[in-house]
Amino acid sequence: MLHGKSKLIFSERKFSLLSDFIILLSTIAVIYGVITAISPWFGPVEEKAEISLSPEVLPIYAGYSLLRMAIAYLLSFLFAIVYGYIAAYYARAERVMLPILDILQSIPVLSFLPGVMLAMVALFPTKQVGVELGSILLIFTGQVWNMAFSFYSSLKSIPKELREVTEVYNFSRWLRFRYLELPYSTIGLVWNSMMSVAGGWFFLMACEMFTLGEKDFRLLGLGSYLQKAADEGDVTAILWGLGTMITVIVILDLLLWRPLIAWSDKFKLEQVESEIKPRSKILNLIRRSSIIDRVSKNLLHPLNEKITLLLSRRNSADRKKPSLIRKRIVENLYFALALAFVVYGLWLTIRLFSGLSSDEILMLIQGALATFLRVLAALLIGLAWTVPVGVWIGLRPKVARFAQPIVQVVASIPATALFPVVLLFLIHWGGGLSIGAIALMLLGTQWYILFNVIAGAMSIPNDLREASAVFKFSFINRWRLLILPAIFPYLVTGMVTAVGGAWNASIVAEYFSFKNETLSTIGLGAIINRSSSEGNMELLFASTLVMASVVVLINRTVWRRLYKLASTKFKMES
Repeated sequence: MLHGKSKLIFSERKFSLLSDFIILLSTIAVIYGVITAISPWFGPVEEKAEISLSPEVLPIYAGYSLLRMAIAYLLSFLFAIVYGYIAAYYARAERVMLPILDILQSIPVLSFLPGVMLAMVALFPTKQVGVELGSILLIFTGQVWNMAFSFYSSLKSIPKELREVTEVYNFSRWLRFRYLELPYSTIGLVWNSMMSVAGGWFFLMACEMFTLGEKDFRLLGLGSYLQKAADEGDVTAILWGLGTMITVIVILDLLLWRPLIAWSDKFKLEQVESEIKPRSKILNLIRRSSIIDRVSKNLLHPLNEKITLLLSRRNSADRKKPSLIRKRIVENLYFALALAFVVYGLWLTIRLFSGLSSDEILMLIQGALATFLRVLAALLIGLAWTVPVGVWIGLRPKVARFAQPIVQVVASIPATALFPVVLLFLIHWGGGLSIGAIALMLLGTQWYILFNVIAGAMSIPNDLREASAVFKFSFINRWRLLILPAIFPYLVTGMVTAVGGAWNASIVAEYFSFKNETLSTIGLGAIINRSSSEGNMELLFASTLVMASVVVLINRTVWRRLYKLASTKFKMES
């Protein structure tokens, strides 16, 4: 018996040493790769970098793109936490912050391009880091919004009894955030993080190779490789680029997302534990590593205790001495700044539109209507299949194990790389670019709904599912009384981000270049793309403003009411 036990201990130690070796080697490799990739950023600006279509450069290009996306994701995560927290807990700020978030996620990447690139290049006029930071911020604009919406929605749907527990035990804000708010929102954040990274891949072609009037900004990367291959109509290069992208996505799924999904399952709110749980060999490897264990015990835990103690003292002091006068001053200052911003915005709007001709204004109105109808069509088609498929995947961990990486791969493939095939098919069967634009919007936006529905279905407590089986709910009653109410907050987030993504995708859906030939149709996306290429800043800003106005109108009339419904009627609480 003792011999068998010592043999088991020896086996565990051997596995722990192997885990330590792999983790140490991987850490050194990542640090070396990051330093090597970043070092050219501090050199002189590259004038119109030459993009090679040789397959040999693809691993290096993929590494450059992955680094930009990783930095953009970290910025997106921090922004989502801060922005979502403020919007969820400050009612006055919420009234302004939610519409602004909806506007920003709907504004196409090309509309951010002039301001972002010119600002970064002005900050670092002689260094390559300016162009790199501009590209990272453009990727950020394609990643951040759905994460912010997800965190906000999770905070609003926390059950009342859990909040009361934190009040009874006198939790500070930090303790409440650390032990309630962040864990409760983890499942949604993980799945929306996957969608954010997929969105980053989707817009990578626009973020690494772009023109602004006579200025040509391009960077070495997988996105610029695919864009050049599409421009030249090189199908072989497109396939090489897509193959590399799929390989990177699969590796990320195995090393990052699958372990995170398995880890986040422990935050599911349930009283009866599910028999089938998500598993990850990489997560097991990390858990058995003595290096990770030592870092956690000797560094992370003491640091967490110091931060908790420090923030708890500050919050206790704030509670003892509440300052109503200071609160009033801050609120009035906020109101004054918001009013000044609105007045300044109206003045700029009047000045901007006064410089446009009547034909351009009519074109903007027609374009807004055409794009809105395409966005609505893409949303309805997306809802029709993503809700049942997402629930089917989310309620079955075994299915999710193989379906999740497939969905992630498909969601990450830039639709612009597939669009020539889709467009040729539609032209052959009729419809042309007007219908093809809906297909491209759908390719880029349906995944926002699917990922959120999967997250919502996975978060349904196992005890509620067993109760529905015990009471023998019919198929219709199971959907009506359990599934739809449970996934509703996630579904709203998915629809909001999908619609924003559809508006964003209109820039590539309504104005498309292939083999040096340009195809366009009526729409705001086509106007924005054309005006950006021509350097017509006046028309670019006007079309962006029209798009933002339509988005605000939809936010006020539809999304705000649905979010209120999700945070009241469909909150999971007793």
